[in-house]
Amino acid sequence: MAPRRLLFKPNQLHPGESGILTDLTPAQAGWNFVGLRVLRLGTAEFFSGETGGEEVVLVILSGKCDVKTAQDQFLNVGGRRTVFEGLPFSVYLPPGTRYTIYANTQLEVALCSAALGGLNGNLPPYPARLIEPYQVQVELRGDANASRTIHHMIKPEFRAHKIMVVEVLTPSGNWSSYPPHKHDVHNPPDEVDLEEIYYYRIDGHGGFAIQRVYTPDRRIDETLTVSDGDVVLVPEGYHPVVAAHGYWVYYLNVLAGSARSMAASDDPDYAWVRKIWRNRNPEPGGRPSASDLAR
Repeated sequence: MAPRRLLFKPNQLHPGESGILTDLTPAQAGWNFVGLRVLRLGTAEFFSGETGGEEVVLVILSGKCDVKTAQDQFLNVGGRRTVFEGLPFSVYLPPGTRYTIYANTQLEVALCSAALGGLNGNLPPYPARLIEPYQVQVELRGDANASRTIHHMIKPEFRAHKIMVVEVLTPSGNWSSYPPHKHDVHNPPDEVDLEEIYYYRIDGHGGFAIQRVYTPDRRIDETLTVSDGDVVLVPEGYHPVVAAHGYWVYYLNVLAGSARSMAASDDPDYAWVRKIWRNRNPEPGGRPSASDLAR
């Protein structure tokens, strides 16, 4: 059996050039639900699409835009300069929605998607919705050099059918998604079976992260060097991350699967580390400012 491809590189665009940076469908990923497209638009440019049989969450990575559908318009959405500076704006779009994104500034936006799979037509009609920064739950997770900041945008409690979306900011040199955990067995409430995308941005030229993806029986056991704009697929298995010293690492997680839950189980070989954590976390937010670095 050929090894499964887990790492996808972005399309190479020139600085300031508009276009598609990433376009990954469930079929290309080799699974059932989750997809991701990342667009870069110049000021006054626009992109039109249709969600079809998927739910789509627009995450504004940088810049500002208007998002319009036949029923709704969300104006001047966004504002942060990079994913490392501020909380996100997001827009949830239900299945069967035609939409247009109008760039008010230079814009980068992630189109996170989840197919409905076996769900049929007897679904509640959840409306399109804007998720503003004040509605994002910020969580400090881990301890010491395994600490990171989580931005919960589309949680299991959100009125959606399949999709869940979070951002994670990992400081220079820190471990993340740690202790290693997995969510590939439907055994609620302890664990559910989820497909997961990691979309990476690295703060600084030449920066990188390392992600390991491995199953208990080592059918999958890969250690991946991840650069800015890369996508890593987690079809199953444990999947810890570490940021290279000197570089903050951002990743956007898109998840969907057997239940609207993020229940996961730790690798029993590493679960003990939780017992020594003392909640020595960084302040929530992005990278330190220039004045902080000069101290």
